[in-house]
Amino acid sequence: MLQYLSYNIVFQEVPGEVTLAINLSNCPNRCKGCHSPFLQENIGDVLDEAVINALLIKYGEAITCICFMGGDADPQMIEQLCSYIKSYTNGQVKTAWYSGKQTLPDGFDIRELNYLKLGPYVESLGGLDSPDTNQRFYVIVRGELMDQSVFFQKKKGFPSGILLQDSCN
Repeated sequence: MLQYLSYNIVFQEVPGEVTLAINLSNCPNRCKGCHSPFLQENIGDVLDEAVINALLIKYGEAITCICFMGGDADPQMIEQLCSYIKSYTNGQVKTAWYSGKQTLPDGFDIRELNYLKLGPYVESLGGLDSPDTNQRFYVIVRGELMDQSVFFQKKKGFPSGILLQDSCN
């Protein structure tokens, strides 16, 4: 069973997407320096297909992606909800999962996801915006993981996520 504490429309978690990020509680990872330690508690409301349905009715026209922030306590439910979203929206709303685990659980079908972040937060290595991070952000294309972590990493003098093109001809 998954429980959620909050949700919000965000623009940085999944590049190029208007994302409804759902903050899941009962995180088993206990990363040192966690930015949301309150999500380690077993609190919040049950997250199921009925809740996803209500959120899609409310926000479906405004979002392009739903991202589950956490959910490592019940990865099978993450997979089930992603499958439901793809079916309910006919693939129009993409799915993402931010997992704090280093690898996916055995048997998890990544084809239910469009995006995946793997890796625990390691304070000394930083998050996705650090070039030293252990975390990885993937786009899933035809069932294959394609590492796109570089799009989060800050370049000296430029904010993360901005790609510059040489305009000199």
